[in-house]
Amino acid sequence: MPRVKYTDADVALMARMMRAEAEGEGKQGMLYVGNVIVNRAKAECLDFKKVRTIRQVIFQVQGGNYSFEAVQKGNLFYNRARSVEKRLAKKNLDYWAQHPAKFALWYFNPYAPCPPTWYDQPFTGQFKNHCYYEPAAGTCASVYTGG
Repeated sequence: MPRVKYTDADVALMARMMRAEAEGEGKQGMLYVGNVIVNRAKAECLDFKKVRTIRQVIFQVQGGNYSFEAVQKGNLFYNRARSVEKRLAKKNLDYWAQHPAKFALWYFNPYAPCPPTWYDQPFTGQFKNHCYYEPAAGTCASVYTGG
C-alpha cells in the first residue's frame, strides 16, 4: 500500500520537483526532497492541514509565494519528467523514507551551516547542501505514522 494515494500524473509532477530542487545532490538528494513532499501530503498539522494530494503540496502557496522555489523560478521544474526521476518518485510514494528526511516537512539550502532550528522546528540532519527539519515534538503526529 502506498504511503499516499497517487496517479501517474502525480509521479511525473513529483519527479519534476525532485529534479528541480535537488538534481545536483544526486539520486539520494532527490529521494530526500521527495520524502518531504510525501510527508507534507500525509501531514494533518501546521501549514499542511489542507494539502492532501501531491499536486496540492507542489503548488501550495504560503505567504504569497509557492512553497517550493522551483515552481516560482521555473528552472528545471518546467521540463518533462525523466524516467530516472519518475522511478525515484514512485519509490518515495510507495515506501521509501530515510533519515534525515524520514519525518521532515521542511528543507532549505542556507548557503552556510545549518541552523539548529527552522521556524522553531528542530534540525534533523543535512545532506550535501540541504538542511532538513521535522515538526517539534507533539505538534504533528500524522507525519510519524504509516511510512
